[in-house]
Amino acid sequence: MPQLDVTTFAPQIVWLVITFLAMYFIMAKVALPRIAQVLDERQTRIDDNLEKATALKKEAEEAATAYETSLAEARSKAQEAVKAVIDAANAEQAKKQDELAAKLNVDLEAAEARIAEAKDKALANIQAVSSEVAKATVEKLSGVSVDDAAVSAAVAKAMEQS
Repeated sequence: MPQLDVTTFAPQIVWLVITFLAMYFIMAKVALPRIAQVLDERQTRIDDNLEKATALKKEAEEAATAYETSLAEARSKAQEAVKAVIDAANAEQAKKQDELAAKLNVDLEAAEARIAEAKDKALANIQAVSSEVAKATVEKLSGVSVDDAAVSAAVAKAMEQS
């Protein structure tokens, strides 16, 4: 094998050094700068994306805070509106209850007046009927004719006592 022949080591080492140096310069001047440029661009893009992500995250947090604030305000306004409607309904109900109570009181007073009037008429009729019954009873039992005024006075006196 010629590779292991000691007499050919010197030219092999020379060619090894020449090839190594050529490959080193090609890598150092062409390939590695391109790789470094690609890596730098990649890192720059990653950094830009991270900055954008941070900015978007901050923007999203601000939007969420604004949303929650507006939602809380909307809830507060809705509760105030509901409370106002409930208060208005309660006031209207109280007003209607007062009106109904007043109307019922008027109706009650009118009914009481009619009852009192009917009672007075009934009592007046009772007195007249009682006078007639008493006169008829006295005439039938005793056979004596009694004066209407005397019978009416006696019945009135008896009604006053009871």
